[in-house]
Amino acid sequence: MGSAESNLAFHLVSTAKAMPDRPAIKINGQDISYQQLHGMAAKLAGTLRANGIEPGDRVALILPNVPAFPVAFFATLLAGGIVVPMNPLLKSGEIDFFFTNSGAKIAFVWPDFVDEATKGAERSGTKIVECGPLGPVEGALDAGDGGAEPIAEPTEREGDDTAIILYTSGTTGRPKGAELTHDNVSLNAMRCAQGIQEISPDDVIMGCLPLFHVFGLVVGLNAAVRAGASLALIPRFDPAAAIKVIGDEKVTIMQGVPTMYAAILNHPDADSLDASSLRTCASGGSAMPLEVMKAFEEKFGCVILEGYGLSETSPVASFNMPDRERKPGTIGLAIPGCEMRVVDLEGNEVEHGEVGEIAIRGDNVMKGYWSDPEATAEAIPDGWFRTGDLATQDDEGYFTIVDRKKDMILRGGMNVYPREVEEVIYQHPDVLEVAVVAVPDELLGEQVGAGVVLREGSTSTADDIIAFTKERIAAYKYPRNVWLLDELPKGPTGKILRREVSAPSAS
Repeated sequence: MGSAESNLAFHLVSTAKAMPDRPAIKINGQDISYQQLHGMAAKLAGTLRANGIEPGDRVALILPNVPAFPVAFFATLLAGGIVVPMNPLLKSGEIDFFFTNSGAKIAFVWPDFVDEATKGAERSGTKIVECGPLGPVEGALDAGDGGAEPIAEPTEREGDDTAIILYTSGTTGRPKGAELTHDNVSLNAMRCAQGIQEISPDDVIMGCLPLFHVFGLVVGLNAAVRAGASLALIPRFDPAAAIKVIGDEKVTIMQGVPTMYAAILNHPDADSLDASSLRTCASGGSAMPLEVMKAFEEKFGCVILEGYGLSETSPVASFNMPDRERKPGTIGLAIPGCEMRVVDLEGNEVEHGEVGEIAIRGDNVMKGYWSDPEATAEAIPDGWFRTGDLATQDDEGYFTIVDRKKDMILRGGMNVYPREVEEVIYQHPDVLEVAVVAVPDELLGEQVGAGVVLREGSTSTADDIIAFTKERIAAYKYPRNVWLLDELPKGPTGKILRREVSAPSAS
């Protein structure tokens, strides 16, 4: 039997009752209290019901980090629906796939993206609802003459019912929709709020990670709501805006991916930033270069704790815990409720120190991929979710990511892990960003290449970078081919997309 408490939206309702006047959302110097957020979500939930949204129906969100996102997110959950967050930068063909695959009945869309979404909805018939900063614009979603009855208490759901469908970036083929249950997200948000970041109602969390992405949605929004903390939103990440918000709103907890920390660190405004309020920083999404970590901590006097997770693990699976030894360069220990191990191709655990694939089991692992039993069985063949990430584990249980399985370079039969080479290149004082990738080679199969972005005004050449790396790493690992770029391709969170980096073709 389901219950209102099992619904993820229950945390918003209980926080709004316990601390109605505390700011839930901060944006552009304005505050929205928990009572206001709950009131807006309850009203919109009633309107959704009046427009035919029943428990289990899918509702898509194509919104930047504006208050309308949490309003529509919690409204959908209050009504018993399933939220389908989508990257606002998707094109109509991709939107068509998400709408059709998920069967979304309604999509809440920011004005800038209405044209693409409308084109993308032609086949599925998904209703496009244009939103302003706080929710649907006047007349976009009609609730009849008298208005709809608000749904202030969560619709009953089972803990194992799907709450969110998150489409994972398909490195191979079509994206797959990871089904996260109410329990998956609720427990992960609780562990982020209590154990990992020790969030209290006095905390202000930096909301610069996109809310349509699992890191920002669970570790940011849902953990904040569980703890009664404030989330300071930036509609789209920009280092100057982030620096201003940290100072103005006295941000205590920063959450970001490594490129965000690097962008803040290297911005001209960084020298004038009063970061005295900053206590803890959480980094995930990809490996944090040690040089960036050290420089950021020294400059701003805070601690960066690295963790690891995926959309399929709701997301956090491991973390450098605040009450345990921190090992920079590692992704820490498996969090409570989650088991992690390093396995070979047959699924057998490998010796400590040996490279294998991370496999995860626990209450954070997704229910499965939406309407794709084959992909689910392939990803979770024996109760352990295969992540596709290669790692080692030390004798104390700390994991170190070596690389993505698909990113490994096989040079003349020798395994080269791009991350290891990148760490060395990052030590060069002129290097701002780097992506190490495989370059086809007739003799060796694959050769090591590196796309490098230099700091402004630097005079280093590609040959300088090669020579620098050659002195510091085994001969088979250093890049024979380095090319200089103005910028590297990045995903929605600012994570560098290695798969889109390739050597310029020889003319």
